[in-house]
Amino acid sequence: MQLEEVAKALKELGHPTRLFIFKHLVKAGEQGLPVGELQKQLGIPGSTLSHHISALVSVGLVKQNRESRTLMCVSQYAMLEAI
Repeated sequence: MQLEEVAKALKELGHPTRLFIFKHLVKAGEQGLPVGELQKQLGIPGSTLSHHISALVSVGLVKQNRESRTLMCVSQYAMLEAI
């Protein structure tokens, strides 16, 4: 992994809300958490949560999967190990 990629990932984790999201996703394990559950835990508007999740997805720390009507977020452990 390039040093620049690591710096970008760490920059995104520098925001308290994003760090909270990532920490909870890591604790949730490989099944991840539904976006709605994250929103409940944070108590923030969906649009704000979407912005933060998009930032984590853009640097490869989080992946989103749709399971039926539920959007799941899963931490990417390979990226975490690379950091």
